[in-house]
Amino acid sequence: MSTYDFLIRNGQLVSHETQGECDIGVRAGRIATIGDLSKADAAQVFDAKGLHILPGVIDTQVHFREPGNEHKEDLESGSRAAVLGGVVAVFEMPNTKPATTTLEAVADKVRRGHHRMHCDFAFYAGAAHDNIDSLADLERAAGVCGIKVFMGSSTGSLLVPDDESLKQVLAKISRRAAFHSEDEYRLRDRRPLAETGKVETHPVWRDSESAFISTRRLLNLAREAGKKIHVLHVTTEEEMQLLAANRDIASVEVTPQHLTLAAPDCYTELGTYAQMNPPIREARHRVALWQAVSKGIVDVIGSDHAPHTIEEKAQSYPHSPSGMPGVQTLLPLMLTHVAAGRLSIHDVVRLTSLNARRLFGLSDKGVVAEGAHADLTLVDLNKQWMIEDEWLASRCGWSPFSGFAATGQPVATIIRGQVVMRDAEVTAPAQGEAIKFNLQGD
Repeated sequence: MSTYDFLIRNGQLVSHETQGECDIGVRAGRIATIGDLSKADAAQVFDAKGLHILPGVIDTQVHFREPGNEHKEDLESGSRAAVLGGVVAVFEMPNTKPATTTLEAVADKVRRGHHRMHCDFAFYAGAAHDNIDSLADLERAAGVCGIKVFMGSSTGSLLVPDDESLKQVLAKISRRAAFHSEDEYRLRDRRPLAETGKVETHPVWRDSESAFISTRRLLNLAREAGKKIHVLHVTTEEEMQLLAANRDIASVEVTPQHLTLAAPDCYTELGTYAQMNPPIREARHRVALWQAVSKGIVDVIGSDHAPHTIEEKAQSYPHSPSGMPGVQTLLPLMLTHVAAGRLSIHDVVRLTSLNARRLFGLSDKGVVAEGAHADLTLVDLNKQWMIEDEWLASRCGWSPFSGFAATGQPVATIIRGQVVMRDAEVTAPAQGEAIKFNLQGD
């Protein structure tokens, strides 16, 4: 008779390749045994009959706005939204106030998150012209998932637009860095095309060529430097063709919103709630993103959770800020796409856990295996439900997907063997901790 701290029975365990019914025994927050544990006992038993068990979902791009803009979101509220959406860990971005560009700022964020965030976490350190010499130390600091570079201006002040500075950044780093890839010089030239009161001109101003030019420059610089890069929220058909030809050095993220929405309808229906950077584009680009998913060109799904208040979003475009919440709706949207046949549940595992582990060198997360953290997301693939404002935990209080008819629902979030969410309720005190990395990655 084996004794476990926690035992999950009767669930369908899903990997990136297989699925099958099994039990999972947990000791000291880690997976101890996977198999038939019908004769085992445990202090706590979770009957997962009728549910699918996924490796805990990891959202590799969120903006939780702390410090400096806690009226929009903070680490507690953002991470509460995460676990309600089935997310066990997040990578949080550096464009806060002050920006996360020093070892002191990184350590401050780790302190703020420890046992105050509901999910586990890592933070990006931001590259800036004045901290290039310290990037090697920053990327190896505890709780850091890598360096983030803004090649085009977005929310906040971080910006490294020029090739010479980008070369210096790439020369200093050894881990895979993440890039917001829009060409700042073209954005400045085209700024007059953003017509007052007409949010539908957002993708005219920040056009597909702005993204393509930037990503082409980035790939050339990365290849010259012999470094690996991660291109965030890719939005265009042309970029995907470039990235497909550079798989050896470049990994690719897309967002659920770029896979779900399309211009011009999204701007007609949602107004500035659909405004983000890079923009939601016309349907041909969405088709290309899905083709890239099916061909394995896309590595990860990140929400780019970037909340602003309703009052801020109500400002007339282009004074309205870009960004939308998404950490809580990432998994429901992707499960709905599974139900519609656009991808498989095995693809979801690759895109939300396995590839994050591979690319970023996660020591304990991203896989269901003996010895790994008992990080699990349990879902009801057949549940039909409506995303409503009342369910949302983000401080901003809205979602572009309010009223969205979803198929597939996160039922429980388990982090290091602790059930932190069950049936749309947070069930445990905040116990989030910094993620550990092996600093190798892929």
